[in-house]
Amino acid sequence: MSLHLADVNAEYEKNKRLKKEEVQKFYDWVNEQPHLPKINELQAILFLHACNYNEDAAKKTIDTFFTVKTMDPGLFKMRNPRNSPINNSLDVMLFTPLPQKTPEGYTIVLVKLQDVSPSNYNTEVQLKIFDMMCMLHLQQYGTSDGYVAIFDMKGTSFGHLFRTSPLALKRFLYYVQEGIPARLKRLHYMNLVSFMDKIMALMKPFMKKELYDIIYLHNTIDDLTKYVPLECLPKDYGGSAETVSELHEKMKKTLFENVDFFNWEDEQSVDESQRPKVKRNWFNWR
Repeated sequence: MSLHLADVNAEYEKNKRLKKEEVQKFYDWVNEQPHLPKINELQAILFLHACNYNEDAAKKTIDTFFTVKTMDPGLFKMRNPRNSPINNSLDVMLFTPLPQKTPEGYTIVLVKLQDVSPSNYNTEVQLKIFDMMCMLHLQQYGTSDGYVAIFDMKGTSFGHLFRTSPLALKRFLYYVQEGIPARLKRLHYMNLVSFMDKIMALMKPFMKKELYDIIYLHNTIDDLTKYVPLECLPKDYGGSAETVSELHEKMKKTLFENVDFFNWEDEQSVDESQRPKVKRNWFNWR
């Protein structure tokens, strides 16, 4: 796999609570499970760190991660960015980590519409691209103390709401809450639309209280900057980061340069016929 991964030695230096013997133990356990795919050391680090070094929680999370991704190919497989429908949908939305972290050391991810036409919006495809960006960033930059997502609602219309699939949203939110190897700290919504209450009502049934409680709604940029310093944001918002357009093009280029990574991800699947003991019922979340 011709991908520049994060340096695992740097991860041990960065995270003083990360112990090589604990990583090795977890790594060995995962690779001994007959139903799980083989993982690398960095993946073991990411899951242990995301679960605050709780081995039992990390075992459950990584099992959920690979099982959900295997059972839901519409959201999590066929991720080559050069192929349709992904390639045809890359300019619909911007998904990008910002170069500067918050004062707490949290990575900021910006999400916003680029193409405001509802006819070009597909929930499942956009969620897939969002996850592609997140997984690639984790593998390239390693652990983060936390993630903060900013959703700029400018350009969102009732047409987008009508084209949003509740089922796809339910499946993706289950994955975010139960399987993603990252510490999610805050979700910020800005440039709120008049029907924001309907958007929240659509998501709330699929969210645990812990996730719902970290949602913040902002009518103005000044309100957002109480939590995220202005200088962290793109120039379009008055910050010092590159423009939204420049960030978007850079992210697309990064996706195209890492086709091998997404092909490798597609190969990491669960073999349910080899799952030990009683099979877990994964169909309730669908």
